[in-house]
Amino acid sequence: MKKPAMFAGLTLAAALAAGSALAATDLSLWYHGAGNQVEREILVGIIEDFNTSQDEWNVVLEEFPQAAYNDSVTAAALAGNLPDILDMDGPVMPNWAWSGYLQPLKLPEERVANFLPGAIGKWQGELYSVGLWDAAVAVFARKSVLEENNIRIPTLEKPWSGEEFTEALKTLKATGKYDYPLDLGMSDKSEWYPYAFSPFLQSFGGDLINRDTYLTAEGALNGEKAIAFGEWWQSLFEDELAPGTSQSPSDHETGFLDGKYAMQWMGNWVAVKALEKYGDDLLFLPAPDFGNGPKIGAGSWQFGISAKSQNPEGAAAFIEFAIQDKYLAEFSDAIGLVPATSTAAQMTENYKDGGPLAVFFGLSDKQGTLRPETPAYAVISPTFQKALTDIADGADVADTLDAATDTIDDNIEKNGGYGFEQN
Repeated sequence: MKKPAMFAGLTLAAALAAGSALAATDLSLWYHGAGNQVEREILVGIIEDFNTSQDEWNVVLEEFPQAAYNDSVTAAALAGNLPDILDMDGPVMPNWAWSGYLQPLKLPEERVANFLPGAIGKWQGELYSVGLWDAAVAVFARKSVLEENNIRIPTLEKPWSGEEFTEALKTLKATGKYDYPLDLGMSDKSEWYPYAFSPFLQSFGGDLINRDTYLTAEGALNGEKAIAFGEWWQSLFEDELAPGTSQSPSDHETGFLDGKYAMQWMGNWVAVKALEKYGDDLLFLPAPDFGNGPKIGAGSWQFGISAKSQNPEGAAAFIEFAIQDKYLAEFSDAIGLVPATSTAAQMTENYKDGGPLAVFFGLSDKQGTLRPETPAYAVISPTFQKALTDIADGADVADTLDAATDTIDDNIEKNGGYGFEQN
């Protein structure tokens, strides 16, 4: 039976549409935030926008819980089953690039020229990854509490000295109004320790590794300045200025908001809750200066292209699409993180000029310090965390830092210097 012309036309249109869909090449994307509903919804929206904006590529999302993500990537790399696009924590990127998991990300230089340093991932001078946000840490405090106790309110231009900071903690402890004057977040046994606490070490003049050579931690992690940091760190817990390693997660989450802690060393991702609680009384203060400049951590989750991808041009096209300012602003408004560019910041409610969180953009820009850009960071991170935990629990400072230095140096030596030039 002959089909009516109208239905024949519809059939042809359907066939053409199907052919167009079949022409799109799938790009697999692995993402670490399964269960993070708000962040996931934005990422899914970006993927849908990209897929409908052109007919050459079709990004397909696969999600993993963050705790299992890095192990999943490592296992997939060994099996030769990596996706096209990988989501990765910034400081992990050099190890993955060195290990052969990644290939350079070919984007025009002008596309990332305006990005905060913490949102850019480079290895051996080449761009490998780029993120949609950065994060910044500050001292959360209340103006009324500081003024009541005659404690100077520091600024980005004139932060507290290390001595001022410690004296402020002692003054607040002496009031007897708080369980502790400062919450450091010791219950968070994750990347928080090196991210949040190694900047204190660097402000003292030490570091996690010698960044001139990247071949040893000797002198950087166990020298006089590092020992001075370790002794100060230990004093915080001996003098009961901060809760120690047995702190409960619930106390860390709500202690500052409930008034149990006078101040909190914390990130901008919880700033909105604190604003809702304290309003105009809330201050976000810069890191103290222990002698070598005030410093905070930098580095975000970022997108890169796996070494196994057969479609790097498509993967790069998606990443370039995803880093549009409108998406950077959307992420920031939804989850409170620092927009990766100054132009995106002006599109947000919180980070635009005069916004309640604009201070964090300045902190990230002026004080942000990347964790060491070396494949050895995969060992440096847990080693430093263990050292800080042990020192907080009363271990000998010099012996603990010597042991951490030996662990890091042994790993670098076993891996032939990770590609850094050896004399």
